[in-house]
Amino acid sequence: MRLVLFDCDGTLVDSARLIHEVMARTFVEFGFMRPDISETKAIIGLTLDVAIARMQGKAEVDAEARAMMMHYKSIYGTVRSEAGFQEALFEGIAGVIDNLARRDELLIGAVTGKSRRGLDLMLDAHGFRPHFIVSRTADDCPSKPHPAMVTECCHETGTDIHDTIVIGDAIYDMMMAKAAGARAIGVSWGYASVEALGAAGADAIAHHPTDLLAHIV
Repeated sequence: MRLVLFDCDGTLVDSARLIHEVMARTFVEFGFMRPDISETKAIIGLTLDVAIARMQGKAEVDAEARAMMMHYKSIYGTVRSEAGFQEALFEGIAGVIDNLARRDELLIGAVTGKSRRGLDLMLDAHGFRPHFIVSRTADDCPSKPHPAMVTECCHETGTDIHDTIVIGDAIYDMMMAKAAGARAIGVSWGYASVEALGAAGADAIAHHPTDLLAHIV
């Protein structure tokens, strides 16, 4: 049995506009300048408190970053319901998940910087919940690139780490996979460059969701 673990933001769904808008409103509420979307894209994949601290130039999460995280969470649902901020699937992802779900030798899971609630909303919105049999979120584990999300999914499913593939668009996904000892596949349709993914340890790069099928054999 093999385990395929997907990152969510930038890999399954295009959520940059939503994340950036919530982050920008949070920063303004706390008296900071509205960040540029490039700053937000650079931290997508990290858990929220770590991401906010990183955007503030802080090495560690402090009380202010935690307070901003709570505000972010409190307005996320409101922003998500506004026109133009829905999390759309990248073209071709639905077919890939359907294909993988039909393979008896594969298990599908999610490893994400989203909260548990955020992941559940995304899975339900796109009908993916029956296909994802294991998951770890920011509520469960340390931030990527710590390997815990991957190793805990392997432990829960009884899958060997060498039979595990991590698929993601961020350098943190690649670094997490390598730290755990899993195979890492980067995707070029997300928020990091192909060069950055390669430097972070990607074993392969997919340029379209259907390319993933050739890498999961």
